[in-house]
Amino acid sequence: MFRQRTSSHFLGSLLVIALISTTMISSAQENPYMITIMHTNDTRANHLPNGDDVGGAARQATMVRDIRDSVDNSLLLDAGGRFTGTLFHRVYAGQDNVQVMNTLGYDAMTVGNPEFDNGDDILAQFIDGLTFPVVAANIDASRSPSLANKFQPYLVTEVGGEAIGIIGITTDTIPRISSPSANITFASNMQQVIQEQADFLTSEGVNKIILLSYLGYDLDVEIAPLLSGVDLIVGGNTRTLLSNTAADSAGPYPTVLQSADGAPILIVQSGGGSRGELIHMGRIDLTFDNTGLLTVWEGDTILLDSNIAQDPEMEILIDTLNEEVQIERQRVIRTPGGDVVTVANSFNIDDCRIRECALGNLVANAIRWQTGSQIALTNGGGMRGGIEAGDLLRGEILEFLPFTNRLTTFRALGADIVVALENGVSRVGESSGTGRFPQISGARFTYDVSQAPFSRIVSVEVLAGDGITYEPIDPTATYSIVTTDFIRKGGDGYQVFADRGRDAADTLIFLDDVFQSYVREHSPLDPQLEGRITVLNLP
Repeated sequence: MFRQRTSSHFLGSLLVIALISTTMISSAQENPYMITIMHTNDTRANHLPNGDDVGGAARQATMVRDIRDSVDNSLLLDAGGRFTGTLFHRVYAGQDNVQVMNTLGYDAMTVGNPEFDNGDDILAQFIDGLTFPVVAANIDASRSPSLANKFQPYLVTEVGGEAIGIIGITTDTIPRISSPSANITFASNMQQVIQEQADFLTSEGVNKIILLSYLGYDLDVEIAPLLSGVDLIVGGNTRTLLSNTAADSAGPYPTVLQSADGAPILIVQSGGGSRGELIHMGRIDLTFDNTGLLTVWEGDTILLDSNIAQDPEMEILIDTLNEEVQIERQRVIRTPGGDVVTVANSFNIDDCRIRECALGNLVANAIRWQTGSQIALTNGGGMRGGIEAGDLLRGEILEFLPFTNRLTTFRALGADIVVALENGVSRVGESSGTGRFPQISGARFTYDVSQAPFSRIVSVEVLAGDGITYEPIDPTATYSIVTTDFIRKGGDGYQVFADRGRDAADTLIFLDDVFQSYVREHSPLDPQLEGRITVLNLP
C-alpha cells in the first residue's frame, strides 16, 4: 500500500528569508512541474491518538495514502525529533519508529537532539533499520565507530522525471542538550554549510532543492533570506505550528520569504505538542516552471482528527507494538515487603523550571540517597508530566523520567558549584524555557530574577554533618556531587562541571531505576517543599 522510492545520493547547503506578499510569481511557463511535499516533525514516539482521540500514525497513514493516490508526484519527509517522549521509545529504543516510518514510506529525514538522547549506538541501530536516507550536512561522525557513514549531507531523488535535492541540517546545541559521543562534531556555520551543499547541487543541474532543518523556526527565518537555490525549508525543533486555519498557530502556512537570489523561499513546520504529539501533518503543493523557479504554492497543516479513518495496516502494527508497552506501563511498583507503593497526592512539574518543586526534591533526594554524595543536582527539563495519586506504576516513572540518563559522581569546588547554579537560573524569565533549572538536595540557595543572568545567586548553603542545619558554601572547599551524565558532561549549559569537575565516576545506573529503588523504600510518597530554593523578584 505504501510506496517505497529508490534514491540516489548527492550534497547540499543554505537557507533564505524576506517577505513576499503574493503566493504567485508570474512567469511564462512551459511544462510546469508539480510536486506535493508531506512532512512531520517532533513526533517524539507518539504513535497513538491523544486523549482527545486526535492524531496518531494510523490516521497519518490514511492521509498519506490518500494524498499519494491523488497526485502524480510526492515526497514524505521528516525534520527530526522522533525519539524520546513515550513508553514506545523506552521499550523499543527507536525500533518502533523504524517500523512505523518504513511502513509509511518516508523518503528522507534529518535528526535532532532527541535522536542522540541514547548515545551513538542506539541511533546507529535506528538508521540501519530505515529504508530511506538520513541527511545532516553539518554532522561529522567519521570518528564514531557506530555512526561513521550513517549520515549523508544531501540526497538527490528522482520524482516524476525531475531531480529533487534534499539537504539536512541540525542544531549545533546537541552536545550540550543531548548525549552524542565526543567522537561526533557539529558544525555551527549553518548558512555556509547549507549554501555549499545547495551550490553543489545546482552545479550538478538540480534546480529544485528542499532543506530539512532542525534549527528551529526563528533561525530558519533568519537564515532563509541569506540562501540561494533553496526553495523550501521543512523545519522542526521549535514545534512551531504554522497554519491558515488553527486558532493557536504561530503564523500562516507557509512563511514566504525572498532568498538571496530574489526567488521565493518557503518555510513550513507542523507543530508538535509539549511532548511532540503527532496531531498534525503538513502538506504543501509546489509548482515550478521549466527553469526550476518556484511559481505557485498552496497548502496547510492537516489536523489528524477523528474524521480521518485509521489505516487498518498501521493500526494493527501500532496495536502490536503497544502490547509490550502496556505490559510495562501497568506493572505495579512494590515495596521490598510486597506492598504497593502509593503516592499521597498528584504532583506535576509546573514549577520545576523556575523554583523548588516537590517532585524535584524527590528526584534529587533519590540520587543523593543512592550515592551518599553531599549535594545532588538534577535539571527541571529532565522531568516530564507528573505523577498521579494512588498506586505507582512503572509506566508513570518512565514517562515522568523519559530520558535514559545514568548517574555520575564527581567532586567540585564550592566556587564552581556557584557558577553551575548561576547557569541553572540564568534563563528564568525567558520564553525559550528553563529546562536547565536546578533541583537540589543537600544544599539550598537564593536567587534574584531582577539581576542580570550569571549574577543572580544571592546565597548558597550546604547541609551540615548533622543533616539538619545548613552552613554557607566554602568557595575553596571541595564537595562531592551526584547528577546525571548529561549534566556532568556539560549538558544544559553546565560546562563548568565538564571543565572543572574532579574524579568523575560515570555509573551504569539509570536515573529511573534509582528513582524506582528509592520510592520502594519510601512509600507512601508525599514530597514537600522545604525551602531549598528561594526566588526573589519573580514577575
